[in-house]
Amino acid sequence: MLRRPAVAGQFYAGSKERLEAEIQDCFLDKRGPGVIGEIKEGDNKLKGVVVPHAGYMYSGAIAAHSYNAIARDGFADVFVILGPNHTGIGSGVSLFPEGKWETPLGKISIEKEFAKLLLGGIIDADESAHIYEHSIEVQLPFLQYMGRERTFSIVPICMAMQDYDISKEVGELIANAIDKYNKRVIIIASSDFSHVGFNYSTLPPPGKRVDEYAMEQDKIAIDKILELDARGLIEEVYQKNITMCGYGCVASMLIATKNLGASNAELLKYGTSYEVAPANSCVGYGAIAVY
Repeated sequence: MLRRPAVAGQFYAGSKERLEAEIQDCFLDKRGPGVIGEIKEGDNKLKGVVVPHAGYMYSGAIAAHSYNAIARDGFADVFVILGPNHTGIGSGVSLFPEGKWETPLGKISIEKEFAKLLLGGIIDADESAHIYEHSIEVQLPFLQYMGRERTFSIVPICMAMQDYDISKEVGELIANAIDKYNKRVIIIASSDFSHVGFNYSTLPPPGKRVDEYAMEQDKIAIDKILELDARGLIEEVYQKNITMCGYGCVASMLIATKNLGASNAELLKYGTSYEVAPANSCVGYGAIAVY
């Protein structure tokens, strides 16, 4: 099975040369880390990251902070990538079980044996959920750009259901699989934060700019992530109407990494689309590392 790119030329550049230049610009952007991520002999302590998934012109510089952290820590053999389901296609929690994914930078193999360890519970083998979904796809060129001298594979999981019980089961399944596996695995939780304004039918209070309200809402969610509090994150999302699209993906990552011994999280960078294009709508983006 070959999953071809769905959003090349839209969310990111559609040719190899332009895409490599675009990723380089993300790292060197004033909102980026300022250096191009290069794989170091790290401590292999990093267990998971939160990364945005908007178009690179909006969120790529923020995403570069998480990928720089991955590179500094020594990269990984396998990346489990959790992304929300924006299309509504497929089952509640959908795993792409085997084959390859393609981007303009080449093809990446699915870690088939690891994927097998996840099936049998809430996670279904279902390629259909992934065909048009962008939340996982946009992460791959960053991994390919940094890992071009390395062999690595992915395990893509698309989550339409993101309540706490589902997220907990997904996180526990991932942690158990990593515990049994003999390769280094990092979990990527793909999520944007608040969606505020006319485009999203979520208006800020009177007199408050869309980016100001997004930042206020996102601080509530980010504080829970930094506390490694998966249940608290989902409760705050529901109670405060925080329009974060991948909250269950992040919660699953937190549960998995805590089960694997994580005890610390660090906010690497926060930004909004308003910084790039001030308008009557705004989306928040955060890069977070979990150790």
